[in-house]
Amino acid sequence: MSDFTLNLFDATQEQHITGVTLFIGEDASGFFGIAAHHARFMTTLVFGLARFRLLSNEWHYLALPEAVLYFNANELTISTRHFLMDTDFERISGLLEQQLLVEENNLRATRESLQRMEQAMFKRLLHLKHRFE
Repeated sequence: MSDFTLNLFDATQEQHITGVTLFIGEDASGFFGIAAHHARFMTTLVFGLARFRLLSNEWHYLALPEAVLYFNANELTISTRHFLMDTDFERISGLLEQQLLVEENNLRATRESLQRMEQAMFKRLLHLKHRFE
């Protein structure tokens, strides 16, 4: 069976995995698969789980908060902010859910901070307006 190399990059780590026979991911158009010697291909993966199979027929799961995927010359390269990898589907699903909750909380905190900053700027502008009237 033919295989290819998977290169994973995030902000703090990189991994090079040889002996990959199949990769399954999801982009905006839906699920897709990549096998060895696939044509050159590039897409962006959506937030979620991807998976790949090794020559040993063992599946590995990747939790990704979106990523850029590029396949060329029998190498699959995935670049993302952060990734988690595990062979246990239940465990990585739980980790992905935790990661999603953290990102949602961070987004909510950012929105609240922006609202407070907007309100402070508005009050300051009103103060300046009254001062020059």
